[in-house]
Amino acid sequence: MTVDYLNPYFIAGAVLWVFVGVVAYFWLVSFLFGAGYQGAPRRSVEAMFRLARVGPHDTLFELGAGIGAVTFPAARKYGAHVVAVEIEPLRILILRLRRALGPAASLIRILRANMYSIDFQPATVISAFLWPRAMARLRPKFEKELSPGTRVVSRCHPILGWSPVTYDPDADVYLYLWPESAAGSH
Repeated sequence: MTVDYLNPYFIAGAVLWVFVGVVAYFWLVSFLFGAGYQGAPRRSVEAMFRLARVGPHDTLFELGAGIGAVTFPAARKYGAHVVAVEIEPLRILILRLRRALGPAASLIRILRANMYSIDFQPATVISAFLWPRAMARLRPKFEKELSPGTRVVSRCHPILGWSPVTYDPDADVYLYLWPESAAGSH
């Protein structure tokens, strides 16, 4: 039996299997790297920018950058310098392709790294959509490395032991200001 690779049914089937494979990778296999993929709603991303007052004077670190829901608008729309921190290889490839094909590439640095091993001192804003356990693990690192005045915006999950400066319940976004938000938490 020969296979007709130009048959529209064969092509449609192959495309479907590739699509299923990518979806499975994003939502299942990517958990091996720490977390599965979940996109950020635009309203939450805009709330993060608004609450943190992101602008061209900022260096924003997006932790667990995924495919860049925060990275690209921060650079393109707000002129911020962005460090997109991601460890998962397929997402790194997508981030690099998006940076290469879009404007503001010079403002975006993509860092394939474990977020627990990078230096946060250059950050003026940190954005995160991480599970509570990850936020708890980052808290001592933040307390050791953040510069005074650094804003931390977290979608959905608070930093336990810190008091948010503000919280937007519609977007489910917390804003913290270092060291004020940690006062009394020690």
